[in-house]
Amino acid sequence: MKVLQLGKFYPIRGGVEKVMWDLTRGLSARGVDCTMLCATLPDDPVDEPDRDRCRETAEGREIHFNDYGRVVCVPALAKKAATMLSPAMIRWLRRHAAAYDLIHIHHPDPMAALALRLSGYKGRVVLHWHSDILSQKFLLALYRPLQRWLVRRADRILGTTPVYVRESPDLQGVQGKVGYVPIGIDPVIFEENAVRELRNRYKGRKIVVSLGRLVPYKGYSTLIDAAALLDADYQVLIGGMGPLRDSLQAQIDALGIQDRVQLLGYVPDGMVPTLFGACDVFVLSSVMKTEAFGIVQIEAMSCGRPVVATKIPGSGTAWVNEDGTSGLNVRPYDAPALADAIRKVCSNGDTHRNYAEGAQRRYKTLFTFNKMIDSVLREYETLC
Repeated sequence: MKVLQLGKFYPIRGGVEKVMWDLTRGLSARGVDCTMLCATLPDDPVDEPDRDRCRETAEGREIHFNDYGRVVCVPALAKKAATMLSPAMIRWLRRHAAAYDLIHIHHPDPMAALALRLSGYKGRVVLHWHSDILSQKFLLALYRPLQRWLVRRADRILGTTPVYVRESPDLQGVQGKVGYVPIGIDPVIFEENAVRELRNRYKGRKIVVSLGRLVPYKGYSTLIDAAALLDADYQVLIGGMGPLRDSLQAQIDALGIQDRVQLLGYVPDGMVPTLFGACDVFVLSSVMKTEAFGIVQIEAMSCGRPVVATKIPGSGTAWVNEDGTSGLNVRPYDAPALADAIRKVCSNGDTHRNYAEGAQRRYKTLFTFNKMIDSVLREYETLC
């Protein structure tokens, strides 16, 4: 079986690209011939871990995992509205598409959809529906005919949760070919000494952690309002950069809770496991369906950390965090409910321990890397 993962960018920064990367890595490790085709801008760097396995070719940059897996990065002219403008992707796919038994295309990515449409490819297509297009309404109107073609063209459509694909308005007429494969990750490994040092910095406090870009859909304003309702023995740490940093800091200052809420700014990769390991509870405070899954939830669960998340209509976030098992879910924008859920999870040692054990059990049951690869392979085998 030869498989092509199609879409998105390099370097790997977002959730969709990370899933493609991990599928290519995992499938090729099982002996499946798997290529990931994506686009890169001329000035985009090669990440440090990839430099020794990267080579330049006449068609672009190639990064090799092993004898079976590679990432092909073709040049893009520009990046607009979260997609690459890459005529080179069209040219590459027209030359090579016939060599693949199956193309696994990742949505949303209009450039990838256009490349597939123009490739003349006749084989099997799996459409991975990571999310609906919720912003860029004007561009969606232009893209919608191509999106409808893609939905019709796909032999199988996979979501990341059953909730999202069941409720997506764009998939209502094709539910008979819709399924789901939860995102799976390797467990987050933290260093005990680093965790101990961070906990000692906030000795005697329950540590609440949230990680993500400081943008409206993440709901950090609600989390800060919730923090103001918590006692002084709670410490809220919010890691990430984004355009709302100044306004969120102003909100913290106006509430007079600078000693209890800290915006950490950019968090280096090496620090992320320490935050997961040190926290008593992880919070996903997102308020819009743009948050389709919330990979950070399963990263926290892999460390045995309870999660408090939000019940966003149409999103899969509350399915990922099973209410009453791995943590609690509350309504979006509801600061009192968010604060109350944090208190309940941390109310006593037995309660916290039950949620912590439930979180790790749910991770191991549904969200491991190997389970994701197993599930995708089963989907492929039904088509090929």
